[in-house]
Amino acid sequence: MNYRLYLILLFPSFLFSQKIDHLVSFRDINSTSYFRFNYENDYFAATDENYTQGYNFELVLPIFERNPLNFLLVEPKNSKIKYGLAIEHIGFTPNHYERSEIQVGDRPFAAAIMLKSFVMSTDTIRNSRFSSALSVGLIGPGAFGEEMQVGIHKATGNKKPLGWRHQIKNDVVLNYQLGYEKELVSYNERVSVRASTNLQLGTLFTNLSAGFNMTLGWLDTPFSNARKGFRLYLYSQPMVKLVGYDATLQGGLLNTDSPYTIPNADIERFTAQLDYGLILQTRTLYFEFSRSLITREISTLGSAAWGGMKVGFTF
Repeated sequence: MNYRLYLILLFPSFLFSQKIDHLVSFRDINSTSYFRFNYENDYFAATDENYTQGYNFELVLPIFERNPLNFLLVEPKNSKIKYGLAIEHIGFTPNHYERSEIQVGDRPFAAAIMLKSFVMSTDTIRNSRFSSALSVGLIGPGAFGEEMQVGIHKATGNKKPLGWRHQIKNDVVLNYQLGYEKELVSYNERVSVRASTNLQLGTLFTNLSAGFNMTLGWLDTPFSNARKGFRLYLYSQPMVKLVGYDATLQGGLLNTDSPYTIPNADIERFTAQLDYGLILQTRTLYFEFSRSLITREISTLGSAAWGGMKVGFTF
């Protein structure tokens, strides 16, 4: 057992897990109109494998209440509701991305791009938050994961990735997500602990997870009607997840012609993850730096790590 797993076991509870988790309540921005850029890369953890990069352009506006896809999303009554759209891209590579042959026992090259429609509902009476999202897109060469990584490595002088011709082939992404959070402890606007659960169902990811998150610092809880401007706080987000299907490892559900995928028997059905970071907010600006550690997702691999940054502003 390595040090990353020891860190995770320090928090023996469960929380939902996903890449680019911008819907969780401790990342709430006190506005119904804002833009935020979410970026993650394993470079921040001094590696270049597994989850290699992800980004998300997130836009929240009242006009998105007219989005016709909202009838598929959940809008609880007696809640403050925010409506948004996002463009999201994620990419994965094996350890020896510079080799042209298939890396048997390692994860496949894979990339996906999606348009996400989402709704966030906050109940200030029950101190709870409900989120739902629908993502539509593509996994495979059409998501231009190869072009992006090759361009970045060329610009930075790193080794050229040569194995993308073996990537997961083109297939449709149609994913639905439901999340729920309940505040358990809140003390003097300095400490907050929230339980959560999350479900993803679709052609890209199918999984179920649950747990908690904790924040410490100068807080401004989204469950309060008296919101402040300045906020500076640390957060910790330990989690486990039950994995049903992962197209970035197992290939698309419709197109089964990918040259290399991970057998069902080698998929780790339970994973543990720890996210932690620092968030600074003013009335108009949002800044965050984060790190993530995860146990192995394939029986033949070890644990992995990445980091991220988020920048946003209200208008």
